[in-house]
Amino acid sequence: MQIFQVIEEAITKPPIPHEPYKQSLKNWAMYCLRDRGFKVVYAQNADFAIEPKGENKLYFKITNNPEEVDNSCSWIVWDNAAKRANLIPKQD
Repeated sequence: MQIFQVIEEAITKPPIPHEPYKQSLKNWAMYCLRDRGFKVVYAQNADFAIEPKGENKLYFKITNNPEEVDNSCSWIVWDNAAKRANLIPKQD
C-alpha cells in the first residue's frame, strides 16, 4: 500500500531527530506524520490513528520493544541500537 511508504519515509527521514530526553517516541512519531500532512487523531485501542482522505483510519502503536509487536494494528518500533524507527504495517 502506497500510504505505508509515505508513513515509513516520514519516520525514517524525519524533519527532526528523535531525542528521547526531549520528547516521547509517540509525540515524535505524531509530529513527523503531521509534518507530512497526515491528520493524526485519538484512538481508543491504539496510541493514535491517522485519517487518510477517503479511506478508513489506520491505527498505530508505538514501542521500544520489538517483542511487543502483534497484528492488532500497525506499529512504529524504535531500534535503539540503530537509532532509527521502523514501520511494521498491519498484515491483512
